[in-house]
Amino acid sequence: MASERPLFSQPSPVPPPAAGGPRLLTVSQLNALIQRVLGDHLPGTIHLVGQISNFTRHGSGHLYLTLKDDGGEIRAVMWKSAAAGLKFKPADGLEVVATGHVDVYAARGQYQFQIRRLEPRGVGALELAFRQLHEKLGREGLFDPARKKPIPRFPRTIAVVTSPTGAAIRDILHTLRRRFPCASVLLHPVRVQGEGAAADVAGAIARLNRLAGTLGGIDVMIVARGGGSIEDLWAFNEEPVARAIFASRIPVISGVGHEVDVTIADLVADLRAPTPTAAAELACPVLEEVLDLLAGLESRLRRAVRHRLDRERADLAAVERLEWLRDPRGLIRRAEQRLDEVMARLSLGCVRLLARYRELLNRSAVRLAARSPATILERARDALDHARRRLEWAVQHRVREVRRAVERLEERLGAARPAMKLSAEAQALASGYQRLLRAASHRLALQRQALDSFEARLEATSFRKTLARGFTITRLKRGRVIITRPDQVRPGDRVVTETLEGSFESRVQDPRQPELFD
Repeated sequence: MASERPLFSQPSPVPPPAAGGPRLLTVSQLNALIQRVLGDHLPGTIHLVGQISNFTRHGSGHLYLTLKDDGGEIRAVMWKSAAAGLKFKPADGLEVVATGHVDVYAARGQYQFQIRRLEPRGVGALELAFRQLHEKLGREGLFDPARKKPIPRFPRTIAVVTSPTGAAIRDILHTLRRRFPCASVLLHPVRVQGEGAAADVAGAIARLNRLAGTLGGIDVMIVARGGGSIEDLWAFNEEPVARAIFASRIPVISGVGHEVDVTIADLVADLRAPTPTAAAELACPVLEEVLDLLAGLESRLRRAVRHRLDRERADLAAVERLEWLRDPRGLIRRAEQRLDEVMARLSLGCVRLLARYRELLNRSAVRLAARSPATILERARDALDHARRRLEWAVQHRVREVRRAVERLEERLGAARPAMKLSAEAQALASGYQRLLRAASHRLALQRQALDSFEARLEATSFRKTLARGFTITRLKRGRVIITRPDQVRPGDRVVTETLEGSFESRVQDPRQPELFD
């Protein structure tokens, strides 16, 4: 087992400096000096808030991690002795409050934070541990209702795992004696709180499963404890207890704490009871109720048997009145006579059927002789030779026809002279291209003349020609409307008069006077 080691070694002595020279320090002495300075100027106990990252649980049991926030980070270590007391599992991203002090790891020249106590921030350590274990076991299916075992209705032997001195065992024994005194009770004493309690409970459950056969069989097991704080009930929130209950072949009823207390053991158990007393009540029925039920069943059974006997007697009387039962030998003799007749007909039918099959066999032999394999093979050979001769003749005839066709095609090709025709077609194509080019040039010239004519006509009708003859165009300045009548303007309106060389602005004084503008 790895032990806690000091963070720095004792510095080695250094020879005194030479006269007038600088003081020399070794690396170990420098680290020791830094450690001393940190110890003198920093508090011995620091409560550090940060988020866990780079978390590692070493095989030695020590925890190595980094505490960081938005502005920085610091390496931290938690020795095995301190980590053994953790109730929850540290993980990356978890915000915690770490209590400890700053020290120097001389081997690497790094300062680190030694953690003595670690608690999650914003939630209790036990509550976080409960949530983590609940999520883990839920993913594994330990809470699946389909895996829970049924509780026997009439148990003969009931095992109780609890403290032998607590109030829970007294309540359980009293309830069992009152409700179902005929059941045997086996008590396995365990510690139900404190260090090692979870191991005791898990070991007891496993031991009762192993010894159930030698103890005459155990029908149901009660795992119980009286009420208390979450710390007192924590043994039943440990993973070993949950896995022992899940692995138990004996059905388990959990009765831990009061009705408001819910533990991991309650969720894994095959049946949860709110209290130890309720667990005892769920484990067995009330004997008086069972006896009453048995008495009722006995009465119903007696009535049913009497009714069945009466019905069977009536059926027997009806059977006795049947005629064929009064003379069974005569019935047998008549059946034997019918059997003899059937055997005679069957024998005659077999003889006739055999004769018929013999006749069919003879006919088949005659047909088979006419269709012997040798005869069929000889006919096939003759047909094959005939087909081969016909095929040879057809091939030769086809070859001759193809040769004559090729000769005719050669004669036609020679008479056609395709090279001369291609040359003539090329000359005709070149001549057509030249004609097409000349026609396109002529058409383009005509289009240009038409365009020039249209441009001249458009220029002749342009308002610029009118302005060149001394006329002007007057528009309202606002809206740019051309003024054609005096009633389109009012005194004070601004107008713009356009001439050939430019435009100028005016103001209307009186549109009814001959002189309209200033």
